[in-house]
Amino acid sequence: MAFIKFLGTAGARFVMIEQIRASGGIWLSSGSENIILDPGPGSLVRATSSRPRLEPTKLTAVILSHKHLDHSNDVNVMIEAMTSGGHKRQGAVFAPQDVFGPDPVIFNYLRSFPARVEVLAEGKEYAVGEITFTPVKRMLHPVETYGFRFNIAGKKISFITDTGYFSGIEDFFPGDIVVINVVLAQPKPEIFHLSLPEVETVLAKIKPQKAILTHFGRTALALKPWETAAEMSQRLGIEVIAASDGLKIEIP
Repeated sequence: MAFIKFLGTAGARFVMIEQIRASGGIWLSSGSENIILDPGPGSLVRATSSRPRLEPTKLTAVILSHKHLDHSNDVNVMIEAMTSGGHKRQGAVFAPQDVFGPDPVIFNYLRSFPARVEVLAEGKEYAVGEITFTPVKRMLHPVETYGFRFNIAGKKISFITDTGYFSGIEDFFPGDIVVINVVLAQPKPEIFHLSLPEVETVLAKIKPQKAILTHFGRTALALKPWETAAEMSQRLGIEVIAASDGLKIEIP
């Protein structure tokens, strides 16, 4: 069965550092293909302690939206797991160019372990078995960062990753399901992250069947995101869910 599982919903450095929420990234599965998106601190532990257990040795791809620590800390250990410590040359890694240097996030010795290592290019479609995805737009963020559209089990799933708000952002992320990072309670133009009012504006234009809020910062958490999501759902007339650590969403 295809599903999305949230191994963590922490956004911004202090929620991550204090582990107010976990920071393990998002596991995507089509049933036969398994992808970890943005494996931040604790990704390996969160996967292996999940119920039912998620097997990092069964990964078929690792994807980074960008190099910041809360999105990439466990990338090397997840590559080790995917390739059985380099004994099996298998799986794929996809990441922005700046992940590979001059301040690399993925260790040099690991780069020959996967069967494929690809630098993300805006607008290019990639395939991991029956899953396809496209980094549709470079985001407004201090480092090279991409948002994605996935096709899993016939469903279009968009991921609006870390970014400041920009006009027309909604045009790039139509989908049956939209997962959107919301760090801030209120807009702060000097901080390149989305706020709750901006997220509501974006979702009102996309009108997905289901929207999932995640990657919460302190100020967003203080407003009790489960209550915020319920209120947003009533105003927009769509299903809006605030992700919790370990939340599993089945893809019908």
